Amino acid sequence: MMYYNRFQCVSACLLVFVFPVLLSLAAAAQTEGASAGEKWIQLFNGKDLSDWTIKFRGEKAGVNYNDTYRVEDGILKVCYDKYDTFNGNFGHLFYKDSFSHYRLRVEYRFVGEQVKNGPGWAFRNNGVMLHCQAPDTMRVQQEFPVSIEVQLLGGDGTNDRTTANLCSPGTHVVMGDRLITQHCYESKSKTYHGDQWVTVEIEVRGNEVIRHSVDGEVVLEYTEPQMDDKDGDARILLDAGANPKLSEGYIALQAESHPTEFRKIELLPLAK
Repeated sequence: MMYYNRFQCVSACLLVFVFPVLLSLAAAAQTEGASAGEKWIQLFNGKDLSDWTIKFRGEKAGVNYNDTYRVEDGILKVCYDKYDTFNGNFGHLFYKDSFSHYRLRVEYRFVGEQVKNGPGWAFRNNGVMLHCQAPDTMRVQQEFPVSIEVQLLGGDGTNDRTTANLCSPGTHVVMGDRLITQHCYESKSKTYHGDQWVTVEIEVRGNEVIRHSVDGEVVLEYTEPQMDDKDGDARILLDAGANPKLSEGYIALQAESHPTEFRKIELLPLAK
């Protein structure tokens, strides 16, 4: 009888301690399977810019000013070797489709020297623009599309300089219960000096929430992206009937005077 009770005790202990472990392993395997089943869309095909539209300030949509955007050796490049000087020719490269709920993953790095007369703030500076207006709705002289910018910054080798910041051309967002009207807002990321590759992931859920992550860590989060009715370019869109609440739009990559390379641009659609 004593032996049987001990056996019961051992069996019970195994159930108490082993069963939860088995459940955890099963859950982990299920999660891994779900991740493996995710269908990311490769926005950049590694070959050309056939799915993208270029818009530079001073040019109509479709003009690749000074051959700035190029694909070489499987890398999407923002190049300035054909410029004598920078004259405010800010550029944006728009993907062909509009999105609302998704995760976007970008691998980028800064290389080389900034073009002559590039603005000081644009040193090692690029951006991923979200909820953008369509490129063919931009004015010829418009510098930036009305959008939410995930600002990409590289370090200067000495000072702290966060990346995956927020900038807001023609827009505002909400953090907590406060409307953020300042143009740029820093994230809590570390600084990335040199020419190293950096991975930024952005989770976008319409007008509900946008999260910026760097190397897997959330560094900034906000809600309710919306147009600034005091901004001239936003005002044009609003007067034409656009919804002031930004819940969807195009994705664009900037060209602001510093050479930049992108080796991966991929998107995972999310359920609404």
